[in-house]
Amino acid sequence: MQNIDYLYDLSHKIRLRILELTYGSGKNGAHVGGGLSAVEILATLYGAVLKYDVENPLDKNRDRFILSKGHAAIALFSVLEQVGYISKEELDTFEKNGTSYYAHASRSLSKGIEFSGGSLSLGLSFAVGVALANRRDGLTNHVYVLLGDGECDEGLVWESLMSAAHYKLNNLTVIVDCNGIQSDGFTCDVMNHNSLAEKFKAFDFNVEEVNGHNIKGLYESLTNKDLTKPNAIIAYTVKGKGVSFMENNRSWHHGSLSLEQYELAISEQK
Repeated sequence: MQNIDYLYDLSHKIRLRILELTYGSGKNGAHVGGGLSAVEILATLYGAVLKYDVENPLDKNRDRFILSKGHAAIALFSVLEQVGYISKEELDTFEKNGTSYYAHASRSLSKGIEFSGGSLSLGLSFAVGVALANRRDGLTNHVYVLLGDGECDEGLVWESLMSAAHYKLNNLTVIVDCNGIQSDGFTCDVMNHNSLAEKFKAFDFNVEEVNGHNIKGLYESLTNKDLTKPNAIIAYTVKGKGVSFMENNRSWHHGSLSLEQYELAISEQK
C-alpha cells in the first residue's frame, strides 16, 4: 500500500479543504458533517486502492467510484482536487454563482465524477448496473460505492443488494459510512437497523466491519475481497469527525460556519 503517513496527510488536506469550502460557501452552507465522516474512506480509496489515470479519465479499465450518499460531494470534490482531477481554481467556485460544484455532484467523467448524486439509494442501483455491464464487457476492473447508514432506510438499497448477490457481482464493493446520524436525527431513532453487518450477510455479501477512520484497517478491508460474491464494508465513523463542536452533533448534517467557528475548526486540525 501507499505509505500510511501519505494517506493520513492526504486525509488532513481533505479535511482542511472541506472546512475551507464550507466557510467559503457563506450562508449557503454545506453538508459538512457527512463529508468529514467519509474523509479517511476516500483518502484510502483514492490514495491506495482505486485504479485510475487522471490523464485518461475515460479509460474503460478504470475502477469506478460511485458516491451514493450524494450529500458528501464536498468530500469527493476535495479528494478529486488533491489527486489532480479538479483544479484549486475550479473548486474555489464551490456554491458560488455559475459553479459546476455545489451540494451534490453532477456527473463529469473528465473530472472523475461517475454519478450525479441526489436522491438517496440510486447510486447503489446504478453501481449494480455498472458492475453487470463491466462483467458483460469482459472487464476486470472493480466498482466501489459509498452509502450512508441513514440511506439504508431506502427500499431500493435492499433490492439492489438482492440483485448484486443474485448475479454474484464479485466486482462490486459496497462501503457504508456508518456515522449514526441522518438529516432527521440519530439513525437508531429514525429507523433502527440493529446490525447492518448481519443484514448484508443475509443478502450473501462478504462483510468486513472496520473503524472508518483507521486507514490501515480500511486498506486491509478494501483489499481483502471474496472473489466469489459481492463485498461490503461497514465503516463505523463519527459525523463531523475532527471538529469538536460538530462531532456526533446532528445540527451539522448541513450548516454554515462563522469566522469564529471556522478558525476554531482549523485550529483543531493537527
